[in-house]
Amino acid sequence: MWLIVAEKDKSARRIARILFKDVKVLKKNQVNYYFSPSNKAFVLGLKGHIVEYDFPEELNNWRRTPLEALLKAKFVVKVKEKNVVKTLLELAKDAERVTIATDYDREGEFIGLTAVKLIQKVNPGVKIERVRFSALTPVDVRRAFENPTSLDLNLAKSAEVRHKVDLLWGAILTRLLSLSANRLGRDFLSVGRVQSPTLRLIVEREEQIKSFKSKYYYNAFVKVRGIYAKRKFEKEEEAKAVLESINTLKVLSFKKSVVEEKKPIPFNTTEFLKEASKFMKPDKAMAIAENLYMEGYISYPRTDNTVYPKTLNLKKLVEMFLSSDFKDHAEFVLKHGIEPSRGRKETSDHPPIHPTAVASKDELSKDEWTIYELVVKRFLATLAPKAKWEVKRVEFEQGFKAMGKKLIFAGWRLIYDYSKPEESYIPDFKVGEVLVVEEKKIKKEKTKPPSRYTTGTLIKVMESLGLGTKSTRHEIIKKLYDRKYIYGNPIRPTNLAFAVINALKETAEVVTLPDMTAKLERDMTAIAEGRIDEKDVLKESVVFLSRILKSVDRERLGSIIKEGIEKDREEEMEKNAIGSCPECGGVLLVKRANKRFIGCSNYPKCKFSRPLPQKGRLVTTSKVCEKHGVKILRIVEKDRKWEFCPLC
Repeated sequence: MWLIVAEKDKSARRIARILFKDVKVLKKNQVNYYFSPSNKAFVLGLKGHIVEYDFPEELNNWRRTPLEALLKAKFVVKVKEKNVVKTLLELAKDAERVTIATDYDREGEFIGLTAVKLIQKVNPGVKIERVRFSALTPVDVRRAFENPTSLDLNLAKSAEVRHKVDLLWGAILTRLLSLSANRLGRDFLSVGRVQSPTLRLIVEREEQIKSFKSKYYYNAFVKVRGIYAKRKFEKEEEAKAVLESINTLKVLSFKKSVVEEKKPIPFNTTEFLKEASKFMKPDKAMAIAENLYMEGYISYPRTDNTVYPKTLNLKKLVEMFLSSDFKDHAEFVLKHGIEPSRGRKETSDHPPIHPTAVASKDELSKDEWTIYELVVKRFLATLAPKAKWEVKRVEFEQGFKAMGKKLIFAGWRLIYDYSKPEESYIPDFKVGEVLVVEEKKIKKEKTKPPSRYTTGTLIKVMESLGLGTKSTRHEIIKKLYDRKYIYGNPIRPTNLAFAVINALKETAEVVTLPDMTAKLERDMTAIAEGRIDEKDVLKESVVFLSRILKSVDRERLGSIIKEGIEKDREEEMEKNAIGSCPECGGVLLVKRANKRFIGCSNYPKCKFSRPLPQKGRLVTTSKVCEKHGVKILRIVEKDRKWEFCPLC
């Protein structure tokens, strides 16, 4: 009997249907698996990580367990997916051959190794092989199964160490902050190896914006031959003096050139999430991309590569779209010849993200189509010719300049149409000609603070600083949202975020710097390449965290966080207060949990509450209900508004 182990049920089903013609869907322990009678083959999909590392149960009590005890504790393995593990063992005990077909990356290798360790407990001598592929297409899957290899133990170990290191950092720092601030139970303060430096980036950007002092400057404009030329001045008096002194302007130089605009580079995970985050949250975009991969529509979405390998038949992939919604784009690429762009990162594990099969709008959901269309258009744009612009630059006396540009050949922009080209017109000029000034004006401007991070730009910055990996950055950002450290997009930090980061900066600043976590990421790569021992990396984290526990002022740490939490509570009260509670005299607040409602500030002592409409935008007005003395609320929906007292 032959057992094939995939990472998830969807990929298991697809692998089974690619390899075998007589696939039957069976169920054991409420878990689906696939059987080919003629090949005596079973295909089972796991649920990602089926086990996890944890501390022994006797260390679960946060108050009674000294944090130093966690550093000395032995990790225990706990089964996450009991039914999946039970099914795996039942199928594996009679297997003569086991093929691991989990995702080809660090985590996939670790998941595969975990499955092998479990299998070997019930079937010690079974033959184990590994297959790797970058797309769930018939060609890629069959080629992989024709060329099986063995598990990469170093790659799996690097993932194993990451899980242990992240558990150590997360547990110790989270307990340290939560205990110091007396925030336990549901209100615990989550901190982690990558979370902390990422949150510091967001908090410090907000501090830069708040402390930014705008400076005024003055743009002087003169109109000649129907267009405006500009010169910047620091002082308004200077701008006025220059404008008053001129009635004509002489052309000092005029240049006209054709400039090629580079096309976008192939999608790696970071570039993909940066673009996809313009349409949806990164974690949602990644989940959809993974689903499209498992359905065979796109290649593996977790990759650092930005260079198409020579083995990838680009022409064949383009021709695939000649009878699709992208027919015109495919014809355009083939007509002008395929010239792929290249990014700076080239790896040998997976190609850049690209389409592997044709889909239509009818086959996919709206969000799936958005991501699929993005991948297809990006792929075709990377193969299309460069865009061409006609650029004109003119310089007049007194330092006035103007520039115009016109798109004369759309090239890749014809396909990747997510941003409109900004064109500006200026006529041709002759050097030496003197022109009459038709109009003069001064515009007062001020310098702008740095922009807030969006989810897309934050992922890019995290990559540049070595924070997290291609597979985890979007998850870290989601965690910061879920823990109420950040909100909105562009991203803003909450008072809680300021409190946590300011407390850590004062008492244990090193955990908020990217240096240590970036070094750990490099160490993981070194483990995967067999250059260092995983035990040394784990020991380094133990020593590092031990120093923090010895040096940190826990009382001061807790004091700063409590001050921030109190400030947050006061601001929430001020922002969401609508009046007094009729039962206890506390403050009635507009609250938002899973649903929005009116609740009392003295909860849980006072459980007074009233429901609110869940649809529409909720606005607190300055009007007060004469009967109940609370503020009138307004609901704004598409074409209607209505006001009400929540207690009437």
